[in-house]
Amino acid sequence: MAIEVGSKAPDFELKDNHGATVRLSDFRGEKAVVLLFYPFAFTGVCTGELCELRDQLPRFQNDDVQLLAVSNDSVPTLRVFADQENLDYPLLSDFWPHGETSRAYGVFDEEKGCAVRGTFVIDKDGIVRWSVVNGLPDARDLNEYIKALDSL
Repeated sequence: MAIEVGSKAPDFELKDNHGATVRLSDFRGEKAVVLLFYPFAFTGVCTGELCELRDQLPRFQNDDVQLLAVSNDSVPTLRVFADQENLDYPLLSDFWPHGETSRAYGVFDEEKGCAVRGTFVIDKDGIVRWSVVNGLPDARDLNEYIKALDSL
């Protein structure tokens, strides 16, 4: 079960598609975070969602908001995927320990070995203010994220 709105967001430390360490706590007091879990790079629905975010990036990554996309892919896989799709925001690897961060947020599918489509809007104090969790085949509506961010 996904963590609840109103809960403190679990901190994490993951490598991005360039090998840099990213911690959720690095944004505390500075920016709200849109934390997006997706199953795997190079899959149809995931690629469509991440490219839609790319096309509307100023809404999700600016002076007040940071977009972080997390999958269970390895760092090299994420680097190639980001380069191929021109994704100019951090793609974080929850590869090892496999799914640890996805599990902390309650969005890891043990049978499939990957995260489901969970999104969490986290305020500057590190509190989850909005979330949605969709199954593997179900794309998310970015307009819902925008409404959640506007309400912060």
